[in-house]
Amino acid sequence: MGPVICEDGVARCPWAGGPGVMRDYHDVEWGRAVHGESAYLERLTLEAFQSGLSWSTILNKRAAFREVFCGFDADAIAAFTDDDQRRLMAEPRIVRNRAKIAAAVTNARATVALRDDVGLERFVGSFAPETSPSPTDTQAMATTSAESLALSKALKRRGFAFVGPTTMYALMEAIGLIDPHLVGCHRRGGDVA
Repeated sequence: MGPVICEDGVARCPWAGGPGVMRDYHDVEWGRAVHGESAYLERLTLEAFQSGLSWSTILNKRAAFREVFCGFDADAIAAFTDDDQRRLMAEPRIVRNRAKIAAAVTNARATVALRDDVGLERFVGSFAPETSPSPTDTQAMATTSAESLALSKALKRRGFAFVGPTTMYALMEAIGLIDPHLVGCHRRGGDVA
């Protein structure tokens, strides 16, 4: 399926066809460059939590995620104890998955360690492909790439968890390392990194 013309007359990727949180995310954030360690850590964390779930579930819980994960401040999350992780497992406003919560803490600690090298933003950004894919319909949309596979492997070597190639491809889309919008979508050609 290609872009759809919505009730407001604007062409969008089909998953953003109706008004609401998904359309807002599509129009305002998805595929746009973000900057700063906490912005990168937030997207990395949320993409990991989304694994196996719908993105709308994560977006609807995003404010709570931001609150309980201290605005995605890597130092604060890296200091989480086992008691903090148990507290998060009891928090009904977020996705309560023990492995994903543990991965968020692991990834915050790995993010802090990465500061001694290039930092999370530059590290992830170094895996941006030379050109973005140009899918014309959802059948042509990729879910992984050579770059997302390389990023996944490199992050795992640096101690990160829940960073498989599909999750890293979604991260690359979310933070604008590639233009994820279908050809014909009004957001295609936006401000990618």
